[in-house]
Amino acid sequence: MSTAQHKIGSGFGAPSTADDVLQGIDLTGKLAIVTGGYSGIGLEATRALTEAGAHVVVPARRRATAEEALTGLGGVEVDELDLGDLESVRGFAERFLASGRNIDIVIDSAGIMACPETRVGPGWEAQFATNHLGHFALVNRLWPAIAPGGARVVSVSSRAHHFSGMRWDDVHWSQGYDKWEAYGQAKTANVLFAVHLDKLGRDAGVRAFSLHPGGIITPLQRHIPKEEMVERGWIDEAGNVLNPAGFKTPPQGAATQVWAATSPQLDGLGGVYLEDCDIAEPAPEDAVNGVKDWAIDPEQAARLWDLSAELTGVNAFAR
Repeated sequence: MSTAQHKIGSGFGAPSTADDVLQGIDLTGKLAIVTGGYSGIGLEATRALTEAGAHVVVPARRRATAEEALTGLGGVEVDELDLGDLESVRGFAERFLASGRNIDIVIDSAGIMACPETRVGPGWEAQFATNHLGHFALVNRLWPAIAPGGARVVSVSSRAHHFSGMRWDDVHWSQGYDKWEAYGQAKTANVLFAVHLDKLGRDAGVRAFSLHPGGIITPLQRHIPKEEMVERGWIDEAGNVLNPAGFKTPPQGAATQVWAATSPQLDGLGGVYLEDCDIAEPAPEDAVNGVKDWAIDPEQAARLWDLSAELTGVNAFAR
């Protein structure tokens, strides 16, 4: 399979922060929507974007928590959104569209990881539903406001897409449940979403990217028992992060999604998976880094788009 998945030599890397990649970039007059923009790397992305001049809308399931976390940041507004509830997604999108504003950047940063088996909506597996289907519906409902000729949609995936491709025969895990494989499928879906959205949107000048932000200890790990994190070598018995495990700080973890959303180095590109503020290379078998073929396969991307449109009842590109 031919691919554009090759490094471009951005000059940035794993130690780069969101502020580093925004040096010299003026976002005055730009509007960004950042899901999860009040916690972890999403909060860092919000802070960096506003400091570069952008106005950031942060949709939040826990509105009061978001407002508290964002206290002191100018250029931010908070609204309510639960990605696991399609009616909530519809409500947020309708309120935003009624404001008559255009969107320059969408960063789909919110997510859940390795949670116990949970069902949302009509019995959907929660990680696939929240991490993928909720964002799919959100972007499609917001499409009339996503500015042609320069907008970018950024889908925050993970290296965990290596854990599982799409389970086409049972995407909602009705036959057994593995929390890490379910997370892996959801993260594969995040990559495939960007692949097909870029194909659909590029003629209008809207480009889409997906990415691995790096390993970062944030509230995303809230469902993982301490004992498991100790066993994995992420933290010690006292709860201290073990730097040898290769974890990034939140400002470093936010860098790749901010770079994807703003960098002129990516002008004319799209539909690619990024890591460490560069385009990732294809991942050979047993590789730790890079992107798996199953996550950038255009046929699987189109198949997932059709399935997602069927499940959510939303498709901005339906003929």
